[in-house]
Amino acid sequence: MFKYTRFEKARIIGARALQISMGAPSLVKIPKEIIAPIDIAMYEFEQEAIPITVKRAQQG
Repeated sequence: MFKYTRFEKARIIGARALQISMGAPSLVKIPKEIIAPIDIAMYEFEQEAIPITVKRAQQG
């Protein structure tokens, strides 16, 4: 798994939670006990199923 900074992780999960709250379909099978969009986004992140990439600037 690619190592994200805490800021990148927060941005990815937040963006995905917003998509889910606006009606986007889930990308993995979600357990019945997980219902909040932020929890669904975190579950998808743990399963490495979020289709969002991070572009980092070249240093130097």
